[in-house]
Amino acid sequence: MLNIFTLANGRLFQEEIESLEELSKFQPIWVDLESPSLEEKRWIKQYYGLSIPEDAMDEDIEESARFYEEDNGELHIRSDFLIADDEAPRTVRVAFILNQHNTDLKSRGVLFSIHDEDVPVFRLLRMRARRAPGLIEDAKEVLLKLFDADAEYSADTLEGIYDELEKAGKQVLSGDVTDSLAGEVLGAIARHEDLNGRIRRNVMDTRRAVSFMMRSRMLNAEQFEEARQILRDIESLDNHTAFLFDKINFLMDATVGFININQNKIIKIFSVASVALLPPTLIASIYGMNFKFMPELDWSLGYPYALGLMALSAVVPMLYFRKRGWLK
Repeated sequence: MLNIFTLANGRLFQEEIESLEELSKFQPIWVDLESPSLEEKRWIKQYYGLSIPEDAMDEDIEESARFYEEDNGELHIRSDFLIADDEAPRTVRVAFILNQHNTDLKSRGVLFSIHDEDVPVFRLLRMRARRAPGLIEDAKEVLLKLFDADAEYSADTLEGIYDELEKAGKQVLSGDVTDSLAGEVLGAIARHEDLNGRIRRNVMDTRRAVSFMMRSRMLNAEQFEEARQILRDIESLDNHTAFLFDKINFLMDATVGFININQNKIIKIFSVASVALLPPTLIASIYGMNFKFMPELDWSLGYPYALGLMALSAVVPMLYFRKRGWLK
């Protein structure tokens, strides 16, 4: 899918392109390619003179080679964006190409973005740019606003984790934690821990991308200050992710502790039962010995006496355990 974005009266407008002829009708500041076909890549090459690298969206590219500048002035940035899906949270690699120096190409001043699937941050920026005139002025502003929206999206996701952990904390700290409830809580905590880790990695990647833009001296004074503000926001998110890791570990330990308590209760029942049944077992073993004169044959009350003695020997320990509070 090939979408272009143009500025009109300070607003960002989107157009979906389905042919090379349509592409030549607009002067965009942002060209977005989502899962581009070979034909769409050929349109970009033919009209803008821009060749999209084959490894643009590779996940196994070296980290040190994700931010660089070509000899022709093309800036290449490969950054990860978070998708906080409830079922499968993940990050999506997005490749950005921006040409600010080569005046011979139509791609000068146009931001190109290439990715495999739709990114929530992109939708958020498009919605804001349509509603807020003057939010975006050029291609560099688009890139900065994307990273700014990415940091805000991570912050919103962290707030959601706070709310979910608060619910889990109430369930755990209520004291009545069954094994089934503990399993549900542990599953939820594990998902939140995974999402929190992805957020931490995502903001680290965003920090590196913004720092590269600042070092490349492509930003004017106002944009440079905006980039510094984004870095400050990211710094605050690091503190929140660290706190959430501690909270997750606490809830994990508390839940596992309740599971151990439930297991100890079961072991306690077996321990009490084995101790209480030990005297009757001893009496039964004595009366079962081969005496010269069997008590039950020589004495008519032998069996009732033995059974009563066994019952009494079992009741007395149970009464003692109950008095000590071991049966609660």
